[in-house]
Amino acid sequence: MSGPTRWELAGEAVAGYGQRFAQLVAAGVDVEGEARLADAIAPRGARILDAGAGMGRVAAALAARGHQVIAAEPDPALVAQAAATYPGLRVVPTDILALTPELLEAHGGPSAFDVIVCVGNVLVFLAEDTERAVLARLRELLAPGGRILAGFHLVGGPESARRYRPEEFVADAEAAGLLIDARFGTYELHPPSEEYAVWLLSAARDPLPGPVHGHAVGD
Repeated sequence: MSGPTRWELAGEAVAGYGQRFAQLVAAGVDVEGEARLADAIAPRGARILDAGAGMGRVAAALAARGHQVIAAEPDPALVAQAAATYPGLRVVPTDILALTPELLEAHGGPSAFDVIVCVGNVLVFLAEDTERAVLARLRELLAPGGRILAGFHLVGGPESARRYRPEEFVADAEAAGLLIDARFGTYELHPPSEEYAVWLLSAARDPLPGPVHGHAVGD
């Protein structure tokens, strides 16, 4: 079993995150930058998974654009905030490693996805040494031709977050059977920067045999 996530270890440092975004949404502030890019790479009416959905702002924006969306979020406070802010949003209250086709179908979602969104620093708040397992699980949930949109701070993120260097992420993604299609500096597709990384990923043609050594799913 994996240990506590860096999000859980952050404690009070991340308290109120969902409420702050709910206030921004209520005030009409634009919080849909990630969703616009996800919508641009998705076919119409796409099957989309928001993995680590937080309070649901990206998933809800994609559902409003006509996609078949399901979210996954393990933090009970954020699940509750999602229900309060977006009552119609389907949220599976679990972490990424626990997502299976059967669980997703039990919550009314599809079992494979055209686009998986994993943004908002999710990948730098995972439990230690689970990055490859998480990326492998996301790859397993891709439909043929599906893509993953991921994004996280390289510097300047919360103190508890991992400092995930681009070369480390690329190595983990490739070990999990993913291809790096593109890297940008923002969700508006600015050139790569040293502050933030936005990645487009797809599944390698030939799946890796067996588990990823040292990072098997469920460890």
